[in-house]
Amino acid sequence: MDSRDRDRAGRARNARPRDAQGRPLSYGARGVERIPEDIVLSPDDAVRRAQRLIDDGYPFAAHEVFEGVWKSTSGDHRALWQGLAQLAVGLTHGQRGNAKGAVTLLRRGADRIASYTAEPPHGLDVAGLVSRARSLAARIERDGLGGATGDFRLRLQP
Repeated sequence: MDSRDRDRAGRARNARPRDAQGRPLSYGARGVERIPEDIVLSPDDAVRRAQRLIDDGYPFAAHEVFEGVWKSTSGDHRALWQGLAQLAVGLTHGQRGNAKGAVTLLRRGADRIASYTAEPPHGLDVAGLVSRARSLAARIERDGLGGATGDFRLRLQP
């Protein structure tokens, strides 16, 4: 018998509670509220919700919001949502103390969204996000995470 957590469709899902940085806790532990894996939000609602989560110090949850839009989107903006999810994961790695992961994902996300700079959709400040992510990545690479402590924030809109 398979003891993994499963959803109604039989797909494996981890139902363990999570801490604020998205790390699994023991069953029965008190975790933070999770973003449903099948969340469906309009792009504008996703941007607003993700910004609140980032502002409150929950970039992992913001990543889940962006991932929900990314997975439900096709066409021209799919890479944008993937890049935004990567930026949020970069912030999460920084919170978790993983400098290498933070630098890698911040740069990867910035590179992925950079092509949207000329015509930014959904009121996003793409140029500002790219600049901020690259600057934060360079600072972490140069000074380590100590110089960025508490600075794991992004402004999605001007």
